Amino acid sequence: MKLSKCFFTGVLMFSLAGCSLFGGEEDVVQISPSPTVNNQFPIQQIWRNSTSGNTQIYSLLGPINYDNAIYVASRSGQVKALDVSSGNTIWDINLSQSTLFSSKTALFSGGVSADDNYVYVGSERAVVYALERNSGKVVWEKPVKGEVLARPVSSEDKLIIHTANGVLQGLNRNTGDELWDVSFDVPALSLRGNSTPTIAHGAAIVGDDNGRVDAYFIKDGQLIWQQRISQPTGSTEIAKLNDVDSTPVVEGNLVYAVGYNGNVAALDLSNGQVVWKKQIGSTHSFAVDSHQLFVVDQDDNIQAITKNGGAVDWTQSSLLHRQLTDPVVYQNYIVVGDFEGYLYWLNKDNGEIVAKTQVSSSGLISRPLVVDNKLIVQAKNGDIYAFTKN
Repeated sequence: MKLSKCFFTGVLMFSLAGCSLFGGEEDVVQISPSPTVNNQFPIQQIWRNSTSGNTQIYSLLGPINYDNAIYVASRSGQVKALDVSSGNTIWDINLSQSTLFSSKTALFSGGVSADDNYVYVGSERAVVYALERNSGKVVWEKPVKGEVLARPVSSEDKLIIHTANGVLQGLNRNTGDELWDVSFDVPALSLRGNSTPTIAHGAAIVGDDNGRVDAYFIKDGQLIWQQRISQPTGSTEIAKLNDVDSTPVVEGNLVYAVGYNGNVAALDLSNGQVVWKKQIGSTHSFAVDSHQLFVVDQDDNIQAITKNGGAVDWTQSSLLHRQLTDPVVYQNYIVVGDFEGYLYWLNKDNGEIVAKTQVSSSGLISRPLVVDNKLIVQAKNGDIYAFTKN
C-alpha cells in the first residue's frame, strides 16, 4: 500500500491528536506560516506557459531540460516542448485516449526525462512512452511491471525504469523491449514515491522501500551491492516507514543518499560500505555544490551538511511542515517551493531567507529546474514559469 507523502504533511499535520489511523496517539504538528521576507533583490518572471494540471492529485511531474528545450507533461496526457529562452511551445501532443463516448486519461506520474533522441514519460497505468525529441511523435509505448512514479533514466542503449511495486527494469531505449528485471522486497506500507536511479560507471544506483541503497549493472541487472541506511523503528506503522525515495548523488567514489526515518549517508561507490552517516530523515533529493549537501528533512527543516563527514553547517527552521519541494542551487542561493505556491531563496552560506515570491496559489510540489540562469517551475495547476534574479 502506497501512502501519499501529502498524507503526512497534510492531513496528519492538522489535528489527529489522540486519533491516529494506525493506533496510539499522534502529536499535533503546526504548519509554520509563510515568513515575512524583505526581498534583497527583485525576482522577475520572464515567461509563462501551461499544461492541463490537476490540483487535487499528488504528483511530482516536473520540467526537464535537454539541449535548450524544456519538456513538461500533465497527468491527463499532454506533453509539451518549450523554448527555454522564450517559453514558446515547440510541439504539443496529447496521449490521452478520447472518443465521442469516453475519455481515458494517461495518468502520467513518473516525471519526464530526455536524451539525445527521445523524451520519456511513465504513467500510473504502468505504461512508458518514448517520443521523438524534436517532434513529439510517439516512437513506442510499452507496458511495464507497475506504476511508474520515478523518472525513467536512459544510458547508452538502455532505459531504466523503477516501478512502484518494487521492480527495476532495463528496456531497450529504441524499442522498449524488456532486457532484464529485478524485484525488491516491498513492505506492506510505504510512502507514495520511488527513487529515480542514478547511472554511474555502468551501474544503476537506486533506493528501495526497505531502507536500502542498491547498485545493479545496467547491462544485465546483476546486483553489485546493497547497503541499508534506514532501519524501521518505533511502535506505529508510520514510525516504521523507511523508504529511500531520494535520487542518489554520485560524485567521485562516493554515493550520497538519504532515507525516511533514517540517515544521510555517504557510501563507497565500489562496494557500498558506509563512509559516514548522519541521523537526518528525508524523502527529498539533495541539492549539492562543491562542499555541501543541502537537505530538506521530513519536518521541512533545510540543512547544509558537509560532504566531508556530514557535519551540519546551518539549519533553517522557519518553513516547518510547509510541504517543501526538493531544493535546488541557483547562483549563490538555495531555492525551494511550498504547498501555497511560494518560492524561497536562501543564502547558501548561512541559510537566511533573503527573498520570496508567490508563483501560484495552486501550490508547488515538483523540484524547480535551473537552466541558463533561469529558474523553471511547474505549479500544480499545470502552469510553467521562468524566473530570473535581477
